[in-house]
Amino acid sequence: MRQRLPAQHYIDGILAGDRLVLSQSITLVESRRIDDQDIAQQALEAVLPQTGNSIRIGITGVPGVGKSTFIEAFGTYLTQQSHRLAVLTVDPTSQRSGGSLLGDKTRMETLSMNPNAYIRPSPAGDSLGGVAHRTRETILFCEAAGFDTILVETVGVGQSETVVHGMVDFFLLLMLAGAGDELQGMKRGIMELADALVITKADGDNKEAANRARVEYQNALHLFPPTGTGWFPPVLTCSALPIQSATPVGITDVWEMIAEHQRLTTQNGTRVHRRQEQQLTWFRSLLRQRLEGRFFDQPGIREQLTQLENQVLSGTLLPSPAVDRLLKQSPGST
Repeated sequence: MRQRLPAQHYIDGILAGDRLVLSQSITLVESRRIDDQDIAQQALEAVLPQTGNSIRIGITGVPGVGKSTFIEAFGTYLTQQSHRLAVLTVDPTSQRSGGSLLGDKTRMETLSMNPNAYIRPSPAGDSLGGVAHRTRETILFCEAAGFDTILVETVGVGQSETVVHGMVDFFLLLMLAGAGDELQGMKRGIMELADALVITKADGDNKEAANRARVEYQNALHLFPPTGTGWFPPVLTCSALPIQSATPVGITDVWEMIAEHQRLTTQNGTRVHRRQEQQLTWFRSLLRQRLEGRFFDQPGIREQLTQLENQVLSGTLLPSPAVDRLLKQSPGST
């Protein structure tokens, strides 16, 4: 049986910026063991006063858009500007897809060896809600360890974009040009979440197409209702490919845009409000998850559920009375 270290070991290591202890602490957060979770929560509560000082940036985009290449270039630029960067991924589908996370880390090989950068994949094969809670707690640990910029990348597609938007200060949507009808191919909902769009691979023969796409997307964004933050999402172009030893084209512009967004939202108070809303959403989501878990862990509930599901499947019982019957039969009901 593995000997468990006291919470103070993790607290001291995190606050000292020890990467090994940081990784061990995140592993505790990801663990399903109750004793591991208890230690992780003790550590989180202790380091909480040292959190919240980073810029949290979400990055998403369709497969093939070049997220890993962009993050490598963007992250390298940030570390050159004396920032300490943590890159986290949200991928609830990695088990089903065979696991792309190691591939992503390999593609970010230069950044992963950078002493001022830390890359941490999310746990594979977990539910989206579970990954979301762990990623939020991982963000807090990284902030307490001294990382001032947190990139949260969505690897899976679908609901993960909404989840990541709910834990960051700035949500960046990477887009491709020349890949068909871009405006119809992109979900309106994801575009509405974005604080900015960046057209990637704007180099060589693709540069003209990228500029055309930029104008099309900018016009499309004008059709969306205002965000209420005083910020209108801009559309930029960039190439993550380095030109000799210079910073890739457009990378500096992306960072300056994010910094301007942070200045504006800090001044008008919407940044604080956004984080407060995110905390409340996290609380409510966690509460629902815990209540659901407790309900189904009650003796006999799963057997009753199976019987009722069979009746619903056969058409002998409608869903609404089936739910009422399950709740009435629950040992915890009155």
